[in-house]
Amino acid sequence: MKYIVVLGDGMGGRPIEALGGKTTLETAKTPYMDKMAREGECGILKTLIDGYPMGSDVANLTVLGYEPRKYYTGRSPLEALGLELDIGEQDLVLRANLVNISESDPKNAKMVDHSSDKITDAEALELVKALQAILPPDMELYAGASYRNILVWHNYLANYDYKLELAPPHDILEQDVKAYLPAGNGAEVLWELTQKSVALLESHPVNLARAEKGLKMANCLWMWGDGTRPMLDSFEGRYGLKGAMVTAVPLLEGIAFGTGMKKQKVANVTGDIHTNFEGKANAAIDALKNGFDFAFLHMEAPDECGHDGNAAEKVESIEYVDGRAIKIIFDRMEELEDEVKILLLPDHATPIEARTHTADEIPYVIWSSKRELPGHAEGYSEKAAKATGIRVEDGTQILRHFLSL
Repeated sequence: MKYIVVLGDGMGGRPIEALGGKTTLETAKTPYMDKMAREGECGILKTLIDGYPMGSDVANLTVLGYEPRKYYTGRSPLEALGLELDIGEQDLVLRANLVNISESDPKNAKMVDHSSDKITDAEALELVKALQAILPPDMELYAGASYRNILVWHNYLANYDYKLELAPPHDILEQDVKAYLPAGNGAEVLWELTQKSVALLESHPVNLARAEKGLKMANCLWMWGDGTRPMLDSFEGRYGLKGAMVTAVPLLEGIAFGTGMKKQKVANVTGDIHTNFEGKANAAIDALKNGFDFAFLHMEAPDECGHDGNAAEKVESIEYVDGRAIKIIFDRMEELEDEVKILLLPDHATPIEARTHTADEIPYVIWSSKRELPGHAEGYSEKAAKATGIRVEDGTQILRHFLSL
């Protein structure tokens, strides 16, 4: 038996007027997803839980069966694992986004773009290098992917009672920054760093060149997603399966590293709609042909389009997941010889009008290459999945349910 999880990050949504009262998932043309729903088990589940961040970190841990109440210590520590950073027991780890704000004075600015027009890895690296000059001596800043970077505050726990309130930038788009300033112990240090970053970044040659091209400048370093060193169980020890991870984002790379799953290298992946969907799907199949039992295929594009509030591109991204990734899996399935089971789902919803993650129930499908499974739906969408009456009550059990069918 071979297992594939196809996860379209943020693929779930809500009906919107611009699409005639349909969701982006209902609107998208997805013949392969629909085939799976008509032949497999289709239902709904919830991956985000009360009292925890509405984030892909919590949601993906849930999908993989790692109870957030036990394993979640913050988003950034998981991403730090992906960079293979040495995190001490007294250290605090934070995500440091290169964002775009509307004014040079952060207190009078609005949060315009959490990704600075999807700044490139090369540009971001140059800005991270420049930012080293303004870091306090007990901090280190590491380049991640695009706008996603990691800040390590060494020995924070030895000097402060851990209590911080930091706002995710994608949750405060088009809102006044002054309403979301850092709060708690050490907040003044982080805010001073944010203010210093604006002066440095706005005059940097990378940003001046971006402005000349009509692109948003990455003119502010915004900290959020704080947490301490995580301890994750081995995926193979837990499930008896050798797992492979296919992703372009540091968060999933970190989960893979922490659980002992092997990241698969794929050329030209970006973490947005302009990525190598085919290469990702081929990497998943190649992994299963070369000794792995389980492949987790993560695609970030629908989530990024949801944060951008771009309905047309979110529909397009879902169609790409279907026609450029799942199609490859179906085309190459016979190469695996064994029965292949696929779990298709988002990790959470990122509705167009909300432009952020929500705790809505999401649709899932479990499909087998060798047999029909009961619980069919008329197609793959939130509405069709709910109509089957099937609901996984505890989201952390979806993977065990998938493996047991």
